[in-house]
Amino acid sequence: MFRAAEKPARPRVCPACGKLVGATATKCHECGASLTFSLAAASRSVSGLLPSESPASYFILGLNFFLFGVCLMASMQGGFSLFGSIRGEVLLRLGAKFMPAILEGEFWRLLLPIFLHGSFLHLAFNTIVLMDIGPTVEEVYGSARFFFLYLVTGIAGFLLSGWWSPYAISIGASGSLMGLIGLMLAITTRRGGSYMRTLRSQLIRWVIYIFVLGLFFNADHAAHLGGLAAGFLLGKVMTDREPVGAAERRRAYLLGWLAGLAVVASFAAMILRYFRWL
Repeated sequence: MFRAAEKPARPRVCPACGKLVGATATKCHECGASLTFSLAAASRSVSGLLPSESPASYFILGLNFFLFGVCLMASMQGGFSLFGSIRGEVLLRLGAKFMPAILEGEFWRLLLPIFLHGSFLHLAFNTIVLMDIGPTVEEVYGSARFFFLYLVTGIAGFLLSGWWSPYAISIGASGSLMGLIGLMLAITTRRGGSYMRTLRSQLIRWVIYIFVLGLFFNADHAAHLGGLAAGFLLGKVMTDREPVGAAERRRAYLLGWLAGLAVVASFAAMILRYFRWL
């Protein structure tokens, strides 16, 4: 007689797409996501911590600045200058590309250099290019696939760089940025119209600017070329639109989470190696 009356079960909200579903449902009828756990729901939770527009681009930007701050503090004892403020020893310890070390099993040196920069000028220029091109590419492919493509094209750039100059230390996001340009170039060759021709001309100018500026700052041209080629080839293969349907969304979220886990694993490997050097 003292027990409260049982309340009827209420419809729930799908954590992936936000649609109302039945109280006893185990899957969303709209997007097909599991109501107990799904990559889509986890991705939605993580994206809620980032800006609503272009979250992957801003995450990459934040990671670039965070690592630059770490490198800058570690380099302060070696002096400071606008063009070369980060010491090579610091960059090498924090994951710069160095092919002999990669061949010995330090594969994270193909990924972490994407987020490392050697000076304020280097970081500033790559930031301008990232925020000019990144949100556009992210809007086309979706945040999850964009993050995956950003890493893959950067890795491709450092692979070519490692083959071309195995004993040179290399860092920077330029290979990934050239990959984004390659993706957009592939899109403009697939789609017709005056706007696509204008966009293609602008992208080609970006490529020229990057290669010309690289001549003055001793840039890694092999990484640029590798990223550009990988981006163009991937742009020809991948569908140039956001995922549609439950199956496509699951594949896209899987790629995004694989890329995120690769970043986390690379950071863990770098930290372990860093303290072994101390």
